[in-house]
Amino acid sequence: MFAKGMNHMTPSLVTPGMNVSSTADCEAGEGTIEVDGRIVATAVGAFSINEGIGSVTASKAIVTPEVGDTVLCEIVKLNEKNGEAQVICVEGKPGSVLPEHLYGQFHVTNIVDRYMHQTSDAVRRRDVCRAEVKETSPVLRISFRDRDDCGVLHAICPSCGDTLNADQDGDWNVRCPTCDYQSYRALADNYGAGWAEVEQGASALNNSGKRWGGAAEAMFGKGPAGRATFIAADVREDGRERTYFRFEGESGGQGRRPRNAPGCRLFVGGLPREVGTEELRALFAEHGDMTDCIVLTDDNGVNRGFGFVTYSEKAHADAAIAKLDKHKVNGRRIGVRDADSDDKKGKREKRKDPEGLKLYVGNLPFKATEDQLKALFEGVATITELVMATDNAGKPKGFAFAFVKETDQGEAIVAKLNGTELLGRKIKVDVSQGGKKGGKPGKPAESGGKTNRELQAMREEEQDGKKGRQRRRPKKD
Repeated sequence: MFAKGMNHMTPSLVTPGMNVSSTADCEAGEGTIEVDGRIVATAVGAFSINEGIGSVTASKAIVTPEVGDTVLCEIVKLNEKNGEAQVICVEGKPGSVLPEHLYGQFHVTNIVDRYMHQTSDAVRRRDVCRAEVKETSPVLRISFRDRDDCGVLHAICPSCGDTLNADQDGDWNVRCPTCDYQSYRALADNYGAGWAEVEQGASALNNSGKRWGGAAEAMFGKGPAGRATFIAADVREDGRERTYFRFEGESGGQGRRPRNAPGCRLFVGGLPREVGTEELRALFAEHGDMTDCIVLTDDNGVNRGFGFVTYSEKAHADAAIAKLDKHKVNGRRIGVRDADSDDKKGKREKRKDPEGLKLYVGNLPFKATEDQLKALFEGVATITELVMATDNAGKPKGFAFAFVKETDQGEAIVAKLNGTELLGRKIKVDVSQGGKKGGKPGKPAESGGKTNRELQAMREEEQDGKKGRQRRRPKKD
């Protein structure tokens, strides 16, 4: 909001970025700038117009850093090869700095006189430092390297928050007196001494120009992620109970899953996408006491189709396998087996189809149910098993496989049922076994031993999927 109506002789308190007037009323003076015909404040203070010049009289003096000045700053941002520090003050120049000089940037080579793999190996966020100004335009650039009085003045332990003491121990030059954490900092002479005079500055502990020893190289070899992760030690001794992370159902240990007796941990596969951990727990709870139960999900929280259940006793796990293996959940058969057996390494027996003649039933309405399809076969064939094909979300794909007792009457069954109507659609029925009506024995490997009808169903399903993925035309403006 412009300040056209203000008394030109009456000061008004403003803050940086505030629109205080326009070029129609005055020109930009000290503490203001002109932006698209507006007069904008750049400092905190009182705005006034005097003889056509709009200016902000700062409540605190404005300081402009110059090359060679010394600043006190706090490390606020660290990248692998550079960092940023917030300027607290310019030594010898009391006052506030302008926004363009509030943050100083530095490179990893401007920290200390030795090779540093990354900036966080010499300074850390929240470290208070002294630095020398090297450039002021286009950005403020600072350095800690060229003077012994520049570097870290105060640092805290990243694990427990206590102040680090200067203490030379091989590659490391700081130590936490509480949790015994050790690390390296590019120390200034007055580290830990405030403004007191020091006989020998702490910068002597930086080992300038020396090669790193084995301990440091071993840590650097872990990579940035490995050496940047610290486990915070619980150093409280105030009587509060210490608690540690444990997996569900774990009774002890240092955050690791307990070792279960052989045969107690089960793998559950083929789960519908809508089944979560609680549904799996409810399904397996009636067979014994469980110590752990989980359904694995992807990064988006979507069920990956399998999970694990752990019982306290092997007898309970065996009972669950006997009862729930091949059990139907929301139309899908799940598989339950010992998670620690050799079967998971590819030694499982090949799945066998149910007994009987296998028939392909296609072009089914999506609303068709198993009972409706079985009713269609009544009087024609005896169904021993019926498998309705569904996608990962449990939605029907429009075809099924029926196993019938009459293994020698395949052609007669097909002749009676092929082309009959179910819920207004003419269904397709054909023999699905190799060597019968749908393929020759020894069919090429690319067909996977499937009949022509099965391959056709797969092609139809793929075409339907492509239609559903067609791009929508962008709306015209």
